[in-house]
Amino acid sequence: MLHIAPEVDTAISSGKPVVALESTLISHGLPYPHNLEVARMLEAEVRAAGAIPATIGVVAGVPTIGIDERALERFAGDKHVLKLSRRDLAAAIAQKRDGATTVAATIALAAAAGIEFFATGGIGGVHREAQISWDISADLSELARTPVLVVCAGAKAILDLPATLEQLETLGVPVVGLDTDDFPAFYSRTSGLRLPIRAENPAEAAQMWRIQRANAHLCAPGGLLLCVPPPTEVALSNATVEAAITQALGRAKAAAICGPAVTPFLLAAMAEMTDGESVRTNVALLRQNAHVAAQVAQAVVDL
Repeated sequence: MLHIAPEVDTAISSGKPVVALESTLISHGLPYPHNLEVARMLEAEVRAAGAIPATIGVVAGVPTIGIDERALERFAGDKHVLKLSRRDLAAAIAQKRDGATTVAATIALAAAAGIEFFATGGIGGVHREAQISWDISADLSELARTPVLVVCAGAKAILDLPATLEQLETLGVPVVGLDTDDFPAFYSRTSGLRLPIRAENPAEAAQMWRIQRANAHLCAPGGLLLCVPPPTEVALSNATVEAAITQALGRAKAAAICGPAVTPFLLAAMAEMTDGESVRTNVALLRQNAHVAAQVAQAVVDL
């Protein structure tokens, strides 16, 4: 069922560090041609840190680990590319569709290919007013059952961050701060929520992951969330972010936006209301996370 690019396949079989990257960012996260530039930039960032990048998606019905340049361009420019969580994979394969994979689908396919490291911006989580809508991202349950270390800047700031952190605890997912004791708030360096575990550097995070994987019967059997605050020079203040989110949520409610369309709508509204500052922060933290994921992957190989 999987097509693994030759370079990625060789790296996996020879024990070289490989970092998975999602494709939803390309098709549903950023406008063209900026999305294509960022996709290439993230792959280059992983290579610069000594690992092999594997951008993941479903290409014409084939789950692909390491999308080639032609497919990457199609994902960036074609508005008909599907947005796929894990539940949607079978349908996209059967219908031979192009599909960009979310965090949940990406780590599921990465694990199937033997890749243990994944870099993203922010994970999905518990949406605000989830007690009414029951809108909780499949990313959380996938993290609980799939053994992939995910490097992120916390959960997306448009979510209910305290509830998301509580849900991760309930699901038994280790949440580790890299050189921080605070749960990052995606655009902002701090959410005010204290993390239970801290790793001083990528090597220490790699050691935690190695022990967790070697003792899955005792430790968490699924993934690990490694949280990295956005770079100081581009991080936004909590007040700025919260004001923009409040307006964006109002727009979404007025337009009756729901389901998978909510997050892309809110991110676009955030970009508009912050005059593009949120996009610059997003791209900077994506690059940083790709670099950190490659460092952790290399540290595990060294161990």
